[in-house]
Amino acid sequence: MNVASRVSIQTADFDLSTEVARLREQDKGVGAVCSFIGTVRDRNDGQSVSAMELEHYPGMTEKAVEAMIDEAFRRFQILGARVIHRVGPLQPLDQIVLVVVSSAHRGQSFQACEFLMDYLKTQAPFWKKEETPEGARWVDARVSDDAALARWGIQAGNA
Repeated sequence: MNVASRVSIQTADFDLSTEVARLREQDKGVGAVCSFIGTVRDRNDGQSVSAMELEHYPGMTEKAVEAMIDEAFRRFQILGARVIHRVGPLQPLDQIVLVVVSSAHRGQSFQACEFLMDYLKTQAPFWKKEETPEGARWVDARVSDDAALARWGIQAGNA
């Protein structure tokens, strides 16, 4: 898979089977594919959420996610990776993020997929605003997300 197609920041939805097929066709040595899809919840921190809006810095965000994928290739024996992250207005149950990783064996795919999600949650320049009955609010970083990244030996001070 060429580097330019490893990351997509987009408003449009994505299709898991299409993305997995694209990743698998790049290497006949693929024996495992792991994927993660994150969706919009209708609740957060005990409050109802009717909608969410995601913002980013075009260009900077793609570079940051590419660097994350490069790091996953350094840490794990993976054959391919793809990250799609949506921006703009979203509704509960809408898909937000897709991480797909291929490798020769399942363990490396699982680990790399989890690593990329932990990295995305803390290091990617996205901003999330939720609509609640009390009005709009920006979502702050969580201590638990920093702790998840710390498992990989990366310290973050986002929360």
